[in-house]
Amino acid sequence: MTSFYSEKHKFLLAVDCIIFGFHEGELNLLLLHRSFEPEKGKLSLPGGFLKENESLNDAAIRVLNELTGLENLYMEQVHTFGDVNRDSGERVVSVAYYALININDYDTSLLGKYNAIWVKANEMPDLVFDHSEMVQSARQALCKRAAVEPVGFNLLPEKFTLPQFQTLYEAIYGEVLDKRNFRKKVLSMNVLEKLNEKDKLSSKRGAFLYRFNEEKYKELISKGYDFTI
Repeated sequence: MTSFYSEKHKFLLAVDCIIFGFHEGELNLLLLHRSFEPEKGKLSLPGGFLKENESLNDAAIRVLNELTGLENLYMEQVHTFGDVNRDSGERVVSVAYYALININDYDTSLLGKYNAIWVKANEMPDLVFDHSEMVQSARQALCKRAAVEPVGFNLLPEKFTLPQFQTLYEAIYGEVLDKRNFRKKVLSMNVLEKLNEKDKLSSKRGAFLYRFNEEKYKELISKGYDFTI
């Protein structure tokens, strides 16, 4: 190491992950009770420190896999948080990522292993340090992304109804969407495959189930299709 580098201050670098799931019509958030000081016992986002031979993305993937047991999750880097006194334990710079998971695929045994809980995003309790700010930044980023790209499919089960799909986007945007306009736009994308099956849990008549056609989506992406909802 040259003297130029050795004379510089050293800081800890971490990643924090905002993990969103969708359950019973609402956006949910995975939180942990901290098992160490400072702020032991208080709620925080899952995260970890960057390892010596690890990229930021690899660190986020590792944390997400450990906390969810899932691989190949949709994730996006949100923002870097580096206020001098943001962590009362040490000078830590943290890069925040959000991830979208199908909550039905989540292994609930991991809740006990990591002392974790799911909470409704709209009823989020107080979090340690600047983690609440991280969540707000992640929600804003998700809202912007969902408006131009159908990332919401990552939060849904393989088969879903159009009402479920609309409820998801209303949860993401935080507003009620016009049913007719929403369906017209969604169906015009031609990325939904209508199945010869119905979900009859919500009504006697039932609603047809759909499935996301990823191949069709990739084809449209290559042609520059506008997915704005």
